[in-house]
Amino acid sequence: GLKNFVTIFTEEALGKYLLNTMIMWILGFIPQIVVSLALAVWFTDRNMRIRFQPFFKTVIYMPNLIMASAFSMMFFVLFTDQGPVNAALVSLGLEPYSFTRTIAGNRGLVALMNFMMWFGNTTIVLMAAVMGIDTSLFEAADIDGANGWQSFTRVTMPLIRPVLSYTLITSLIGGLQMFDVPQILTNGAGNPDRTSMTIIMLLNNYIGKSKNYGYGGALSIVLFALTAV
Repeated sequence: GLKNFVTIFTEEALGKYLLNTMIMWILGFIPQIVVSLALAVWFTDRNMRIRFQPFFKTVIYMPNLIMASAFSMMFFVLFTDQGPVNAALVSLGLEPYSFTRTIAGNRGLVALMNFMMWFGNTTIVLMAAVMGIDTSLFEAADIDGANGWQSFTRVTMPLIRPVLSYTLITSLIGGLQMFDVPQILTNGAGNPDRTSMTIIMLLNNYIGKSKNYGYGGALSIVLFALTAV
């Protein structure tokens, strides 16, 4: 058992796959939390009074209802070398870009898909947090002469900090378990040069392809420990 742990940390370079996972998660999470927070504040702002709010809320949440496998297949078709996106670039006089064959392109697609699938859910959670703030606090801030930015930074942000922490932790756990999007986009290979290979993809290779249950069990324990921390 100890030999399996040593092997996955040395010969299998577990740190590399953990780094791959974290890079793709961070690239998707940062725009996700920024956009979700902005939308949550806008939708709950009493002064803006955005019309058709139920419609917009439904639209931004809809990508979360689409299966990740369908999302991945759609993006693969759109961004392949002969796909519509490259065709549009060529028609605009630009050079085509190999999204699926470059490290930045592949990781960027995975991050973009994760962002699109989850920013709607995060927006709903943050909206609930903002709506739970006592409106008298915002009224007091207005009376004291606070502008919109000051009300956001000194009233909204401190009071929704627990929900932001919850969002960060649950998103990080989901990031560690990232599998279906890069698995389908790269056909399980994590190419180019396994730079899009996540920990769960490596675990799937151990258990599903090579039937190496010793390595798979050791990696599962490591993943459990990381998630617990």
